Amino acid sequence: MSKRRNFSDAFKHEAVALANQPGVTLAQISRDLGISANMLGCWRRELETNGAKAFPGQGHARDEEMAKLKRE
Repeated sequence: MSKRRNFSDAFKHEAVALANQPGVTLAQISRDLGISANMLGCWRRELETNGAKAFPGQGHARDEEMAKLKRE
C-alpha cells in the first residue's frame, strides 16, 4: 500500500490557477503535475466554494503546540 501524499495549500492554489487558464483541460494539468484529474477538480470546487478559507490543513493549533512541547 502506498503512502498518502500531502500537498501544500500553495501547490493546490497554483494547480487550480493553471487549470483555470483558457485553452487547457483538467486532464492536461493533472497529467503534468502527476495528480488525478478528480483531485484537481475537487481542489477547484473547494477554492470556488470557500475562497480564502479553502485548504485549512489538518490538525489543530493545540496539536502543534503539544508536539512542540514534546520535542523540548
